[in-house]
Amino acid sequence: MTLLTHPALAQTRLLTAADGDLVAAFHAQCSEANLLRRWGRTRLLPRDLTRLLDQARCWIGLGADGRPLALVCVGPVSREPGVADLGLQVADDRHRQGIGTALAWQASAVARARGAHTLAAFTQASNTAMLRLMDRLGPTRHTRDGAYVEVRVALDASAPDPEIPPP
Repeated sequence: MTLLTHPALAQTRLLTAADGDLVAAFHAQCSEANLLRRWGRTRLLPRDLTRLLDQARCWIGLGADGRPLALVCVGPVSREPGVADLGLQVADDRHRQGIGTALAWQASAVARARGAHTLAAFTQASNTAMLRLMDRLGPTRHTRDGAYVEVRVALDASAPDPEIPPP
């Protein structure tokens, strides 16, 4: 599968367990608030990365200078058949540039190619950027759980190819 490109990303490649230092460098560019929002903690431990990579496919997006700018994961984390879970984080200084949207389209294409009918994300209800991003991917269902919301996007096989984001 061809990985999407974005003008800010010189390279998008699969993440491996050997990339712990790269993930740490990426997280150094993220505020504690955003790390807590994404991971529920301010630091991802090597064992957490190994566990994540055992369950999901993850990519790291790198800038022209080799600096990590974004991380996206998709996989059957919930273990619900046909549902792929999306994890996405963009460096704080790169928010609102379309990087997350491009990577979310990539993740939805990967999920659909691997047989998923639904892409799900669990996030804080206050994370309006992620909620808007999920709504742009297709028909959604939002289920509130206290301060959190699960958003599910139908990955309809008849939908346009998600590798080519709509204008």
